[in-house]
Amino acid sequence: MTEISPAATLPRRVLSRIWRVGFMARFLLFQRHRHNRVVLETVAGKPILVLPTVMNPVLFFTGRLLAETLAADPSGFLKPEGSRRNASVLDLGTGSGVAAVFAAQWAGRVVAVDINPAAVRCTRINALLHGVEHKVEVLHGDLFEPVAGRRFDLILFNPPYLPGQPRTTFEQALRSQGLAERFAAGLAGHLSGDGYALLLLSSIGDEAGWLTPLRRGGFACRPVAQRNMIGEMVTIYRVDPVQPA
Repeated sequence: MTEISPAATLPRRVLSRIWRVGFMARFLLFQRHRHNRVVLETVAGKPILVLPTVMNPVLFFTGRLLAETLAADPSGFLKPEGSRRNASVLDLGTGSGVAAVFAAQWAGRVVAVDINPAAVRCTRINALLHGVEHKVEVLHGDLFEPVAGRRFDLILFNPPYLPGQPRTTFEQALRSQGLAERFAAGLAGHLSGDGYALLLLSSIGDEAGWLTPLRRGGFACRPVAQRNMIGEMVTIYRVDPVQPA
C-alpha cells in the first residue's frame, strides 16, 4: 500500500475546514429561524415534529439519510426480514427520534438516547405521533450511560462528527471531543452476539478520528450507503466486531 504524506492530505484538510465554515454560515444566515421554533418536516413520507434546539433531520439532512436508509435497506445489510421483527435497536443521539421511529416499523423494541432534554421530549412526541410509543423507550443521558448492562442487535449513531468543544445545546449535536474514543470503547459491551452498528460520518468531519479507534478496538468498518451533498460526502458505515479466525 502506498503511504500518503501529510503534505498530500493538506488540500483535503483545507477543503474540510472551508466546508465547515460554510456549513455554519449557512445555518446562521438562512436556517437559524427554523431551528428556534416548532416545525413539522417530512422524511420519507412521514411527518416528523422538530422542537426548538433539536437537530432538524431535513435542514442537516444526515438524520433524513439514516432514516431513508433504514426504510429502504437498498444494500440488504440489515437483518433478514424474519429476525428484524424481534431485533433490539439502540438509537444514540436520537435528536428528533426520526431514526428510532423508522426502526420501530420493523424492530421488536427501540431504545432512543439523547443528552438534550428537548430531544427526549421530541422523540416521545414523534413516537406517539406514529403509534410506536409501545416499542420506543426514550432515555435522557450521555452516550451509553442510560443503557448500562444492556445489549442490542443494532446500534445506530449519527454523531456530532465535527471536531471541537460544543458551546451551546445546538453545538452538542455538531461538535465533540473524545466522543469517538468513548464510543469505540463502549460499543462491544452493548452489542449482542451477532450485533453491529451503523455509524454516519461526513467528509467535512474527522472520519479517520472516528474509524481509527474502532479498528484498533477490533471492529471492521465498511461503507454501506453514501450520498454526495454538493461537495460533502456523507457515508453510513456498518461496524462489526472482527470474529477470531
